[in-house]
Amino acid sequence: MAEEPIQAKTNNLDAGVMQRILIFQKTEITEHEIYKQLARTSKDSENRRILECISGEELKHYQYFKRYTQRDVAPNRLQIWFYVFISRVLGLTFGLKLMERGETQAEAVYTEIARIIPDVARIEKDEESHEKAILNMIQEERLLYISSAVLGLNDALVELTGTLAGLTLALQNTRLVAIAGLITGIAASLSMAASEYLSTRQEEGHKNPVKASVYTGMTYVGTVTCLILPYFIWSNIYVCLTMSLAVAVVIIAVFTFYISVARDLQFRKRFPEMLTISLGVAAISFGIGFVIRQFLHVDA
Repeated sequence: MAEEPIQAKTNNLDAGVMQRILIFQKTEITEHEIYKQLARTSKDSENRRILECISGEELKHYQYFKRYTQRDVAPNRLQIWFYVFISRVLGLTFGLKLMERGETQAEAVYTEIARIIPDVARIEKDEESHEKAILNMIQEERLLYISSAVLGLNDALVELTGTLAGLTLALQNTRLVAIAGLITGIAASLSMAASEYLSTRQEEGHKNPVKASVYTGMTYVGTVTCLILPYFIWSNIYVCLTMSLAVAVVIIAVFTFYISVARDLQFRKRFPEMLTISLGVAAISFGIGFVIRQFLHVDA
């Protein structure tokens, strides 16, 4: 692209279009810094190479927009801190794909500007296809073992919500329910971890059986702890059950959102499905607890 045509087009751009181009420019330099910082701290050489490649592409796009604005733009430091922090805590793939989701909201603006500057559409398409292809190449242990974590979480939610609901009505004693639930949860977590170890050993994959079992067991124990905690805090048995179910809903929502972002899945489809299963089992178990209490005359 020649310099003169760009300068001519720049002189004809109105203030509104120029402001939007400045926003694009700020986005590009911000993402350049995000990828650059993540590359600097990445321990995996291949991941570092991929991140440096994306960072370079973002810088080129920034420089292209600068030819129209003739201005330097500072990056958004808050966004840099947020996405770098999220990527380090919750995983590189999750952080970058979360950032990518935010970019899709600007597609309509890109389309509008592309009518004035055709190359903007090309930049958008090139960037989208390039980044998606590269992000899918990033190797990360958390994603490799995410199926093991999902196994532990799902089983703990379904089993413990049902167990706690049944014990709540059958025993009517917060301390007894908490102890019984804790024993059940720990025993089940050890069982699930052992099963995942044996299952992974039979598979022909890259997962380490020990790590897979640890991911399953730790996720199970963490979920059990969160679900049982209300029974150690409140004295009213039904308040405890309500809070435990509320915690289950939050856990399902958070984990489903994580999976949906990291694996490009639909949150709206997976969340109601998991919620229905967990609360459905809890309702059935609550009914079983009622039957046991009435017909077996259980009185704690």
